[in-house]
Amino acid sequence: MGDHAGFGHDPAKADVNVRLFIALDIPAEIREHLKRYVDRVRQLAPDARWARVESLHVTLKFVGEVKDAKVAEIKTALTPIKAKPFPVEFKATGFFPAPKSARVFWAGVNGGDALPQLASAIEAAVEKLGIAREKRAYHAHLTLARAPEDNRHCFRLLHERLGAEELPRFGTMTAQEFFLYQSQIMRDGARYTKLERFPLQ
Repeated sequence: MGDHAGFGHDPAKADVNVRLFIALDIPAEIREHLKRYVDRVRQLAPDARWARVESLHVTLKFVGEVKDAKVAEIKTALTPIKAKPFPVEFKATGFFPAPKSARVFWAGVNGGDALPQLASAIEAAVEKLGIAREKRAYHAHLTLARAPEDNRHCFRLLHERLGAEELPRFGTMTAQEFFLYQSQIMRDGARYTKLERFPLQ
């Protein structure tokens, strides 16, 4: 059952558009390992747009913009979802779509079958509210950096250096809950606010 304590929602803003996504939070210890890694390698791709590690989440479903009045419907739709806690391992890095012309540098997220099954259950729940289902297969990852549009070779040196290293391991967590987040674009980057917590049990 959803836990409403401590999460904000103003019914007076029912006609306002809000930008939403559903995700797992990442423990501080794993964030610290990711931060140390990013701080070490970012100099190998100085032109890339590097993510703030404190803002990373394991996205389960990007909802997009909806009317504020629809937030309550989404909470209600997500509340009945049943899933047991499961381990999620953060390890390895890679480039998408290919190292020589990469658009994205990512860290791997492995939650076995349980993670895509949870994402699928969430997709099915919100699809009933008219929220479009993702067409691509679910593939969990953390986007660490993006290449600028005019420089698809900015990761070349990073790829060359990492090829000589062992694949990094950032840690393992037990997923015990997921959250409905609101995303707000600010001058200094995106701000994420937890609107609702959904425990796994």
